[in-house]
Amino acid sequence: MLTIEHWWDRAGKLKGIRQLGEVLDHEKNTQKGDWRLGMACRLIQVGTGGFGGMWCKEWLPRFVANGLIEVVAAVDINQEALENPRKHLGLSDDQCYTDAKKAFDENEADFSTVVVPPGFHEDIVDLALAHDMHILSEKPIASDLPTSVRIANKVKAAGKKMGVTMSHRFDQDKTSLREALRSGKYGSLDYIVAHHTCELRRSPTWGRFRYEISDVQQIEGGVHYLDILADLAGARCEEIYAQSWNPKWSEFAGDPQNLVVMRFENGTRAMYEAAATNAVGLYPWQNESWRAECEHATLSLDHRELEVFTHDATKNGVRKRLGEGEDIPLSERPNFGHHWLIEKFLDWLDGGEPMETNVEDNLQSVALFSAGIESGRTGKPVRVQDLLAQARKEVEA
Repeated sequence: MLTIEHWWDRAGKLKGIRQLGEVLDHEKNTQKGDWRLGMACRLIQVGTGGFGGMWCKEWLPRFVANGLIEVVAAVDINQEALENPRKHLGLSDDQCYTDAKKAFDENEADFSTVVVPPGFHEDIVDLALAHDMHILSEKPIASDLPTSVRIANKVKAAGKKMGVTMSHRFDQDKTSLREALRSGKYGSLDYIVAHHTCELRRSPTWGRFRYEISDVQQIEGGVHYLDILADLAGARCEEIYAQSWNPKWSEFAGDPQNLVVMRFENGTRAMYEAAATNAVGLYPWQNESWRAECEHATLSLDHRELEVFTHDATKNGVRKRLGEGEDIPLSERPNFGHHWLIEKFLDWLDGGEPMETNVEDNLQSVALFSAGIESGRTGKPVRVQDLLAQARKEVEA
């Protein structure tokens, strides 16, 4: 855990990280002539527009302010997007680039982010590895499973670390449900049901590019929600069956509607409803509905409110409605989402345990939505681990 003050050794070994919120008192911790405590981990931020703007504005500033990260350069093909690192991270014009290779050639850094469209992830990973850097990437690893496997192999061969920011899994409400299930208080988990439904019919409500790509719901939604279901189930997915379609009133090129059934290696099942063209959004982003049916209780997470309905063995035919259960307070910790994942990544670089979303383990997430896409196209169940094994063979051939 990040609980004590440490420092970054410029020679290439991360000695440790201070917990967020602490500020070094240099007068107490350093003496003239000593190596300087609080040396930051140097970062090249790749992608500063759109979601990359959130990195510059919302997530990185806290780490910069606390001396954990030093952003040495930023890259975006759009010159206007480079205003974000100038404004929010204090970068000079000389530190902002539209040419990624030039940025990597001219700046020594310890790791790179990858906040660009998935089709370009491998190019940035290659640059980072060529410059001896670790990598923290936005999801998914890449736009397809073979490319994702190839990236994971490259990272392993280079002896570097790569994490993927599956931020939704580490949101406060989903974390609370996961912790409740892991507590063992409610017995064995039988199955999970998830609902994520929105009214995003007209472009560009959900971002123009999403109305132009195929398999939009599996790629943009499934990458998160199938991953969360597998995490809650506590096992790898064995088989997935999906139906996907595009209603006549939709402005999407790809299928925005999905119904999915999953079976996991430990016997747990899951059902997932995902929709982007409903009449109204009853379960929008970050306000979904999740229900976990356990041996001794039903747990409901609805619009970020978690409650439990405990089985009463002395009664038969018991009926309840949402809101009539026992409230479970959401978990509390200093950080969730991206802040927590960046913290986990730095802790991993410090010699701690690999973050849960390390690139090798995160291949399961890409395999899940890839299997969902194949099932939706063929109308047949797909064995997820077989699909991943096939992709490995293709890459190794």
